[in-house]
Amino acid sequence: MLGENACLRAYLAPIVVFFAFLFLGDFVKNKVGEGYAHWALAEPHFWIFPLQTFVCAAILWSQRRHYVFGPMKGFGFATLIGIVALVVWIAPQAFFGSAPRLDGFDPHRFGEGWPFWLNLSLRMLRMVVIVPLVEEIFWRGFLLRYLVRPEFDTVPMGTFTWMSFAITTAGFCFEHQRPDWPAAVITGALFNLVAYRTRSLAACVLTHAVTNLTLALYILHSKQWGFW
Repeated sequence: MLGENACLRAYLAPIVVFFAFLFLGDFVKNKVGEGYAHWALAEPHFWIFPLQTFVCAAILWSQRRHYVFGPMKGFGFATLIGIVALVVWIAPQAFFGSAPRLDGFDPHRFGEGWPFWLNLSLRMLRMVVIVPLVEEIFWRGFLLRYLVRPEFDTVPMGTFTWMSFAITTAGFCFEHQRPDWPAAVITGALFNLVAYRTRSLAACVLTHAVTNLTLALYILHSKQWGFW
């Protein structure tokens, strides 16, 4: 029982802490920082996101023995799905003339030189490494299996049931902002497909990382900071 509880905490702790920082950011911005001009209160994501990144990284490292990523299978398929997911995210602006998403995290906020590179490096670390690990460990590594059987660590990766597919896809969708729901629900289904096809959590993390990396490159090229 103690071992089972430790495993459960390992899969849940990173995403719980991740969302706690998101709620903290919203609270500071909307309740504490409202009406203040100083960036630390008006734009708390510039310090909360780096703090979130380092704390989540520490948790992931400390709990690493509990995660079963499996061998990297289906490298090409995982990469392809990651690129397809990118197209889904940018399609409204890139192909259908939707308004560009210009309001968001601008790494130039504190000027050029080292402030720009520090901002960009921390955001890339969060987007390409921490987010894929935190979210895939929870959505595909834990919930997709837990909804098959509560003793999730006994459920083989990639086990399919309609209930686990539907709930995980919906949950992944609703964790995003409402304007992103159409893209997020498709992306959640695609990432589930990677889990079913490869039966590898490592492949799911790779897919998510490819999507986020290519999206970050698109953001830097288009300056649509709202995609961050």
